[in-house]
Amino acid sequence: MEWDRVLDLLLVHCQGEIGKVIIGGAPEIPSLTMLDKMNHINTVDDSLRRFVTFEPRAGVAMSVNLLVPATRPDADAGFIVLQADRAHPMSGSNCICVVTALLESGRVPMTEPETMVRLDTPAGLIVARAHCANGQCLSVSLDNVPSFVEMLDVAIETPRWGRIRADIAFGGVYYAVVDVDQVQLEITAAYAREIAEAGIELKALIGENVTVRHPEIDGVDEIAYVMFRGRDPDGVIRTCTTLKPGRVDRSPCGTGSSANLAVLHARGEVRVGDRRISRSIIGGEFISEAIGETTVGGYRAVLPRITGRGWIYGRETLRVADDDPFATGFALSDTWGPQVHMLD
Repeated sequence: MEWDRVLDLLLVHCQGEIGKVIIGGAPEIPSLTMLDKMNHINTVDDSLRRFVTFEPRAGVAMSVNLLVPATRPDADAGFIVLQADRAHPMSGSNCICVVTALLESGRVPMTEPETMVRLDTPAGLIVARAHCANGQCLSVSLDNVPSFVEMLDVAIETPRWGRIRADIAFGGVYYAVVDVDQVQLEITAAYAREIAEAGIELKALIGENVTVRHPEIDGVDEIAYVMFRGRDPDGVIRTCTTLKPGRVDRSPCGTGSSANLAVLHARGEVRVGDRRISRSIIGGEFISEAIGETTVGGYRAVLPRITGRGWIYGRETLRVADDDPFATGFALSDTWGPQVHMLD
């Protein structure tokens, strides 16, 4: 069987959250910087994003990472996170998937017991250190971009839950971090559907009342996700990020854990050198560590390090054809949820 054009992908997950990696066949994205490339996808041509993130080639609970050559001399490779709603500047779980794919496929040479990989992202340079043995990545530690609090305890009036309070923080993307007991739910698998719907409802309400704009990164000007936060009996922070059109992150969420670390730092509950564990809705864990302090556009910021593991579980080849009747993809509410119209 001969196909004119194909996309080659590695299938990777990080703590259960799927982050496929396009390793070949993608069209060149114009623009000089990774940020400009992301903005090109979001504002000019989103055909590749739609092709790889919608049915019939994809499902709701996944992301796809576009590997591109680095646009800066101090990076080994670049990547952009493609999700069902748009391209995003950074994701911790997806970054771990990308590092794992680069090293285990040989695209970046692996050195045991540790390999350093520098990644060019729209949010900035990410330095990753992979602990390696027998040709595998056993863990990946990401030195994430500076994370900071925009607002603490923002009051939002809601029809369902009355007044709730949210912390607005940047951890690679903007988050509204909300204590889950305010919506009378628990971060357990039994409440996954309810949490997803609550997060999407809150995102819309918060978006109507709160304006954000990163002081240094053009185009990063919306609260991307609502992340619910709780605490387990052993003291571990339980996290659950909600994503359009209405699903929950399977991983503990690296950028969300970074945003929450910034919140704890701003409240004086975390100092440089402190570590916290983030636990997901299905029990997976990331370690988040404050490794330094800095400022971003006048905001006091923390430098987060996020540690987790990715796993390559397969490979796939997608045919790209001009006569594909569903080249732009589709999504139906039976599996994507009642808010599927939010993706149009």
